[in-house]
Amino acid sequence: MKFINTIKNIWKIEELKNRILVTLGLLLVYRFGAQVVLPGIDAAQLSNLASQTDSGLLGLLNAFTGGAFSNASVFALGIMPYISASIVVQLMGIAIPYLQKLQKEGESGRKKINQITRWLTIAITLVQGPGYIYNLFATLPSEAFMLGDNITFVVSSVIILTTGTIFAMWLGEKITDKGIGNGISLLIMVGIIATLPQAFIQEFASRVFESNGGLVMILIELVIWFAIIMASVMLVMAVRQIPVQYARRSASGGYEKNVFGSRQYIPLKLNASGVMPIIFAQAIMFIPVALAGLSDSDTAQGVTAAFQNIFGFWYNLVFALLIIVFTYFYTAITVPTNKMADDLKRSGGFIPGIRPGTETAEYLDRIMSQITLPGSVFLAIIAVFPAIVVQLLGVQQNWALFFGGTSLLIMVGVAIDTMQQVNSYLLNRHYDGLMKTGKNRKAVA
Repeated sequence: MKFINTIKNIWKIEELKNRILVTLGLLLVYRFGAQVVLPGIDAAQLSNLASQTDSGLLGLLNAFTGGAFSNASVFALGIMPYISASIVVQLMGIAIPYLQKLQKEGESGRKKINQITRWLTIAITLVQGPGYIYNLFATLPSEAFMLGDNITFVVSSVIILTTGTIFAMWLGEKITDKGIGNGISLLIMVGIIATLPQAFIQEFASRVFESNGGLVMILIELVIWFAIIMASVMLVMAVRQIPVQYARRSASGGYEKNVFGSRQYIPLKLNASGVMPIIFAQAIMFIPVALAGLSDSDTAQGVTAAFQNIFGFWYNLVFALLIIVFTYFYTAITVPTNKMADDLKRSGGFIPGIRPGTETAEYLDRIMSQITLPGSVFLAIIAVFPAIVVQLLGVQQNWALFFGGTSLLIMVGVAIDTMQQVNSYLLNRHYDGLMKTGKNRKAVA
């Protein structure tokens, strides 16, 4: 009843209701576009492409695009080129002074960085587009191309794919501005969720109708799935609170000695890097396959086979180690302990027992190193958990992707972020939020 009352309260807030409707409408447009096949391709001939993306790295990419990749859709590349461009710009911001300057300029600098990211997205799409089209030539039969496989078809298709990515990027930005939640993340999450019902139905049919464990195994899998979701929530939400003391200002504007003000905390996240280490690691995992493909030797073929199987032992061992390494790397570049210490010193704050300045920066850096180790190991375990359930429980590969990895962490992170935004609207109107229990307060007109 409390949950139902909370839903009713959401619809009482006109602004929040409009934002939710805008978000749902734009997400519906994105899902509709994922079903529109590229002009000149016979949709009835796409079975070969669908079978190619049933598993492996292409299957993972297809899951992120919500099936658009296997549909040869105008959104086949999805929002992934924009994600790649964002990562590149973020990493370039460490080494390029111009981008560092823009990062410090506030809103105007953020707009310029967004513009750079958009242009880089177009450049990446223009590179990936031809690769996708030539993969279609290699996968689909010749009769699938009703207009022929000439250069005119390639150029027009690349332009359409680029336009589709730009339109998806525009939808994401509009959701962020006019809707609720982070638009780009919501597009990725909706694409992942779109494949969830089909994956579960296939698993259900395999267990029940093929006498492969029956309903008992389905129940066990659902319990394990719920447990790993809860563990992912804990990983996303977990923080280490560092106590901070602030001196109370005197009437003259200085700080009174031996008189202390309020105590606050610096929240250091257990997993400050989010899903970025997994994305980096997955990108690196393409390299051994590409290099091994240059040789016809037995060793090269063995490497290709090992690293194309995303549920195999060697793939997941290397994958887990890369995640741990990239977690430390990404945390080091995104959590500026020196800047945190300087800002704390300028605001008159200090950590009890630690001198302001260099010692504070070293202390924060040491704490981050200590909590990053268990965070990175936990992240690696969640990332390789799909392979564990496939090997131990015989779970269908498409269904196993929802037991961990990037898919699950993105869904959990986006869901929490969206709930927090809805929660803030409810609390501002004196209603109980989605993430808080208790008796509803009377609304203030």
